[in-house]
Amino acid sequence: MEIQSKANMWNQIRFAGAVAGLLMLCPAIAPARTNSGGSGGAIEGTVLDPSGLAIPGAEVTIVNRLAGFHATAETGPGGAFQLQNIPPNPYHLEVSAPGFATWHQDVSLRSTVPLRLKVSLRLAAEATTLVVEGGQAQLEEVSYAHHDVGQAAFSKLPVRSAGASLSDLITLASPGVVADSNGFFHPLGDHAQTTFSIDGQPISDQQNKQFSAELPLNAIQSMELITGAASAEFGDKTSLVVTAVTRSGLGLGRTPHGDVSASYGSFGTLAEETAVGLGSSRTGNFLAANALRSGRFLDTPEFRPFHAAGNNYTLFDRFDYQPGGKNSYHVNFFHARNWFQVPDTYNQRWNGQDQRQKVLTLNLAPSLQHVFSPNALLSLNPFWRRDQVDYYPSRDPFADTPATLSQDRHLANWGAKSELSYLRGRHNVKTGLQWMQTRLQERFRLGVTDPALGAESGLAPYDLTRGGRPFLFDRNANIDQFAAFAQDAITLGKLTLNAGLRVDRYAGLSQATGVQPRLGVAYLLKPLHTVLRAAYSRTFETPYNENLILASATGEGGLATNVFGAYASRPIQPGRRNQYNAGLQQSLGKWLQLDADYFWKYTRNAFDFGTLFNTPIAFPISWHKSNIDGVSVRVSTLNVHGFQAYTTLGHTRARFFGPSNGGLIFNSPLDTAVFRIDHDQAFEQTTHLRYQRPNHGPWMAFTWRYDSGAVAGAVSGLDDALALAAAEQAAIGFYCAGRQATLTDGIQACPGGMFGAVRLRIPAPGTASADHNPPRLTPRHLFDVAVGSDNLLHKEHVRTTLKLMVTNLANNVALYNFRSTFSGTHFMAPRAYSVQIGLVF
Repeated sequence: MEIQSKANMWNQIRFAGAVAGLLMLCPAIAPARTNSGGSGGAIEGTVLDPSGLAIPGAEVTIVNRLAGFHATAETGPGGAFQLQNIPPNPYHLEVSAPGFATWHQDVSLRSTVPLRLKVSLRLAAEATTLVVEGGQAQLEEVSYAHHDVGQAAFSKLPVRSAGASLSDLITLASPGVVADSNGFFHPLGDHAQTTFSIDGQPISDQQNKQFSAELPLNAIQSMELITGAASAEFGDKTSLVVTAVTRSGLGLGRTPHGDVSASYGSFGTLAEETAVGLGSSRTGNFLAANALRSGRFLDTPEFRPFHAAGNNYTLFDRFDYQPGGKNSYHVNFFHARNWFQVPDTYNQRWNGQDQRQKVLTLNLAPSLQHVFSPNALLSLNPFWRRDQVDYYPSRDPFADTPATLSQDRHLANWGAKSELSYLRGRHNVKTGLQWMQTRLQERFRLGVTDPALGAESGLAPYDLTRGGRPFLFDRNANIDQFAAFAQDAITLGKLTLNAGLRVDRYAGLSQATGVQPRLGVAYLLKPLHTVLRAAYSRTFETPYNENLILASATGEGGLATNVFGAYASRPIQPGRRNQYNAGLQQSLGKWLQLDADYFWKYTRNAFDFGTLFNTPIAFPISWHKSNIDGVSVRVSTLNVHGFQAYTTLGHTRARFFGPSNGGLIFNSPLDTAVFRIDHDQAFEQTTHLRYQRPNHGPWMAFTWRYDSGAVAGAVSGLDDALALAAAEQAAIGFYCAGRQATLTDGIQACPGGMFGAVRLRIPAPGTASADHNPPRLTPRHLFDVAVGSDNLLHKEHVRTTLKLMVTNLANNVALYNFRSTFSGTHFMAPRAYSVQIGLVF
């Protein structure tokens, strides 16, 4: 089987290489430019004087002051210019040249078809004063809630989870996202229902350091975070869609441009980041190489980290080639590794437990874009991605508690996505096909070492303390998926209509077909500076691929009985969702913009994960249905003389209904028909303030995150609290009649009934309800501050940067979760310091 697995891997590598080679050999057909590839767009045109002659050397600038995006180009001898790899957004465009009046125009880029402009400049002496709207936030007439994050914000936001800067950024920047441990997050009431589109490559498997190393931030130019009513081009998992445009070396010049930095911080955290690019108008290459080591790589089950060291490295390279014709090519290559110790509890530390995990990720994604006409563009994105996860037990199996575990799991995903974009008049059309196959291989071993756990009848055959034998699982499976979609954004004056249809065929351990109409409207009330929007989406949610085979066969060997598994042993089925969104975008004066959205999602066969004990190993679970609704709000400012701020607000109700299917072991079994899952939180908010003056001068940033308390279902009353071990009582801060539980001195009785917990809200006696009054984590406030300079030595060509950051400034002791079926137990990181010094060249 090992030989066969390696043969399959090399066959897939050869396939990806062959596709890349074919794309690079495609001939250029005609002398017209196209976009640089991926999900970015292009703006091109010519600049002429009043007599129609070309103006060389004119400066063309586009800016989106809300997203912090800025790009410039210079016209050539023929007056032509081109701005490439531009994120889809509205922009204010300016063209200036000596002796001519500056030309202004607001433009909107919502297609990969290049936007072509013909600019005629007036002589400066003939110019009159113009009123320009580019100084205020530009409204977007789209039917879905979204916001954009660019490089300007990346370095100023705090990173609390080593090796998960992308996840931290999404959590802090997106409204309606509930924070979870180890860089996980719950977008709009779902767990990990996130699709990434990286330069057009669709990735719906989890991008998290426990499952697959995520793309580093210094490889990304900008991201659009879609939190409502995704269009028909997106499928699989659509609670949050992240469309990322990576950085390119095109047009940077033959001299390398980039940055390099080194940092040191608490828990012995060392990090190095390098990003460098160079290129002409025809070819370009961009490389990002990073490495990190931390003594607290994962969030820990105790406030003080034990056995929590880890490291990771990431290597990203993007090569672009534009031969000067109708074809444009680029290739993304990504390789990464995460290696870490699995953090221990006090008991596990005393027992000598030494479990570890390694994650290897390899990704190759070539791309071709071909221009058929000024209005039509074809994109072809083949891709190949492979994740390998190895989990290692302690050398002495009886040092592991409550079980000794090992895993060797592979996930190989390969396929292609093609899109035809057509822009003409009122219509912005996109049609496409997507095919991919995911090859799964799972090897898993479990032996019970805790006699109390082994006493369960379903586990007795695997109880090593009573002479049992380990449970062994070794299976392969293929999942084939095919999708076709068509969508059109139709502009009818102040009304924009978005209509689309997507059809998915899923054939894996289970089979299903999903027909998904999508419809959205947006209406501009120009005098009020308001855009009203509403949308309906029918979506087809596919099962998680991580540990899917075993989770779909939990009846194997009697594991579906008692605490193992769920109510049945059958493959996990795809889910079907009806989603409704209504919202608005509102300019508040000249400098503020409000974006608010209400969402309601009704899902048949809703998904989550079940964590195995407190390890990084998790198994997919499906529930009969879920009802999720909530509100997401974001208030943002433009960059006003160096000051910029935003606030995100969220409220989510997440009700799940049994019975369930899949999973392996439930830490806190749920025997109720309806319950609030740990994505449910009444209120969360993030406020981020940033000031920098002048452009590359000193800066300061402040971030405040508040969470009212997610559901924590393990302690519903006094009896549950008294049954906890002393260390667990100490973890939640349990007390009774003035007595506080400690690590070695627990509370066995509480006759007075005066009890509570510092970090967990336990329902009053007789009031607990899994649906209406579940136990929750107590509210928490987290404050982060940072100061620095982007040009410490005031040099012109090579700038020295310095950043000092403190996270959890008040050293708040707080929990992400406690004995959660879905996440385990994890503390938030204590106060941590870091200093970073770098060079920009």
